[in-house]
Order: sequence, then C-alpha cells, then structure tokens
Amino acid sequence: MPNIHSDSMHIPVNPEIIAKAQPILDAIGLSFSDAFNLMLNQICLKQKIPFELSSMQLTENGYTKEFETDILRAAQEDYAAIKTGTAKVYKNTAEMFRHWDDEDDD
Repeated sequence: MPNIHSDSMHIPVNPEIIAKAQPILDAIGLSFSDAFNLMLNQICLKQKIPFELSSMQLTENGYTKEFETDILRAAQEDYAAIKTGTAKVYKNTAEMFRHWDDEDDD
C-alpha cells in the first residue's frame, strides 16, 4: 500500500455555517475534511470553483432589486385591496396559513 501523506490546514469557519452543515454532512456520511477534500478535487478537475459565484447587487435593505420590486408590488396590491374593501381579513394566523395552503393546492 502506498504511503499517503496528509497535510493539515487550520481554516477559520463561521460557527453558524458549521452548525447548519453538520447535520447535512452527517446524513450523507461525510466529515468536514471529506467535504473540503471533495471541493478541492472538483477545483482541480474543473479548473474552477465548482459552484456559481455572483456579485449580486443588493438594495440598501439587503434584498435583490427584483425581490424588493416584488415586495413593493405586493404591498401596493394589498393597500389597494384594503382601500376597496376587498382585502381578506383573518381571525388568526392559523386561518391565514390554511388559506395560503388552500391557494397552493389550486
């Protein structure tokens, strides 16, 4: 069997990212070291970062321009429905979520 040499690296990682990634890696049977080595292998094979990177421009509120436009459009539609008396009013959040679920089923 060939002698496999392994180097160690100490990389600072955001603990919130570790907490989110750990159960996913556990579920597929990978350690962080395995996942990192897979990424490095893909970089070598593809000669690039193995996932899409973008320099998405965010608004001052932290949203993409498209998402912020959608939020504002929905707010304007809701405001118009309130003014015309056609807005749906819910007794509680459970009723609201049931209504939304019913709309999703349509």
